[in-house]
Amino acid sequence: MTSASPAAPFGRVLTAMATAFGEDGAVDLEATARIATHLVDNGHDGLVVSGTTGESPTTSVEEDGRILAAVIEAVGERATIVAGVGTNTTEHSVELAHQAAKLGADGLLLVTPYYNKPSQKGVLHHFSQVVAATDVPVMLYDVPGRTGTTISLETFAEAIKLEPVVAVKDAVGDFARGVRLREMGYAVYSGDDIANLGWLAHGAAGVVSVVGHVAGNEIKAMTDAFHAGDHAEALTIFTRMLPAIDAVMGVANYGATTAKAALQLLGVIDNRHVRSPLVELDDDEVAALRTGLEAAGLI
Repeated sequence: MTSASPAAPFGRVLTAMATAFGEDGAVDLEATARIATHLVDNGHDGLVVSGTTGESPTTSVEEDGRILAAVIEAVGERATIVAGVGTNTTEHSVELAHQAAKLGADGLLLVTPYYNKPSQKGVLHHFSQVVAATDVPVMLYDVPGRTGTTISLETFAEAIKLEPVVAVKDAVGDFARGVRLREMGYAVYSGDDIANLGWLAHGAAGVVSVVGHVAGNEIKAMTDAFHAGDHAEALTIFTRMLPAIDAVMGVANYGATTAKAALQLLGVIDNRHVRSPLVELDDDEVAALRTGLEAAGLI
């Protein structure tokens, strides 16, 4: 792994990377490693493997292990590798955490259990059980739009007492709340590309992106400019990226589908296969994506 500052324990520019599949639906480890290499070659100092964009709800424990091992082998000496271990079953998440630690992950991403909508007591119990399984640093993930549950500030206050918990990926979008999380001791990462610059202005350690699949260098340049005090330049870069952000994130079927189509347009992978229930972008959607990326100067 690369060195990470105390203020940014997992690096500053991370992308929740896509997992490549073959025509038969099998994991394509070679293409997945190419995605990881592409990201690290283009502005990233960290990667999140088997998150939402990695289609983790559709992959098995065994597949997650092979994906993580392939990414660590490809770029583990050049980037911080964070393994997604969040599921809606505590035992399953503990199993994934053990596997990730054994394979050498630098961090774990732990999302709130989804669909079953546990109480705050249940959320904290889940976090406590998974965190206790290893000593690998943990980034909690709060994304109520996908999970149906928002982590309360009271739950955050208890979770930060768990020694491996050091960060939160925030997709709630409440900047004042994020400042309070920083005051509790969390390194806060933006979990929504449209809010990346706003989060930096509110003290975020960095970003966990989707648009980074095609705009890693631009996100790094924006982040570097902001931390150098050149806020006007950071805003200029962000403004230039807006058509790409809209194109990647502004459709109902965004995430793995748009990330893979964008990577295909760049020539990093040769297909945009996803696993059901996702469906790949159709030709009209790809054309709209291309228009947005072209407007941002990315292709």
